Amino acid sequence: MTHSRSQINALLKEHNLHLRRDLGQNFMVDANTVRRIAGLADIGSDDNVIEIGPGLGSLTLGLNEYGPRIVAVEYDTGMASALQNIVADFDNISVVHADAMRVNWNELVDGQNWVLVANLPYNIATPLVCDLLNDVPHISRMVILVQDEAADRFVAPPGSKQYGAVSIKVAHYAHAKKIAHIPRTVFLPQPNVESALVEIRRRDVIADVPTDVMFSLVKTAFGQRRKMLRRSLSSVVTSEQFSQANIDPERRPETLSLVEWYSLTEVVSA
Repeated sequence: MTHSRSQINALLKEHNLHLRRDLGQNFMVDANTVRRIAGLADIGSDDNVIEIGPGLGSLTLGLNEYGPRIVAVEYDTGMASALQNIVADFDNISVVHADAMRVNWNELVDGQNWVLVANLPYNIATPLVCDLLNDVPHISRMVILVQDEAADRFVAPPGSKQYGAVSIKVAHYAHAKKIAHIPRTVFLPQPNVESALVEIRRRDVIADVPTDVMFSLVKTAFGQRRKMLRRSLSSVVTSEQFSQANIDPERRPETLSLVEWYSLTEVVSA
């Protein structure tokens, strides 16, 4: 069970709601796409699922067919109220009216393991994913629908045009891969970009490096990604430290693997 285009329009009218572009509200209105995403999420009745930006619950209802516990976090007051009515008959679904960028996640996930499954609003997708990876280890897996450009950054390998600070942060904490392409035609309103479904699975063992130092180095280097490392990092890394890390300072930041960033971090932190 999920919503069709006509049902979404009827619900918007019934609850006197309007889709807000400033909140990145693009709702899925194709039942086959919703079922496909719910199936690819690979969840069951024993799982705890977080959904962010559920809107009127198209994906929520699709996920519900697999019987997990679902906590849907919705920022828009009107949407949250409408969704509470829509899912009122399901004891396993709760709606939390909150800003996903400010909510107390550790209180919300209550020490259990969770899967994030969501059609993320485009305007918060990248910072939200990075924050959750950094701060909420109990979210062990994410299956997220994001703008194709953001998906490319999440999964980009070293040496690619899309590889950057976000790619390195994701790779440090998790394994990421694209698992589906989602066309713009399945959304209401139809966005100007294509979307992709990305699976981000947290690593069982995360490298023990001073991440504040590493991410500072990465941010500084990629802030001037066209420059060689000896120029972009001249204020924080000496030529001797580049040598100790076995890294040619004439390379550019997008050519360094995660392991090489670890090496440089360890030397700088010593």
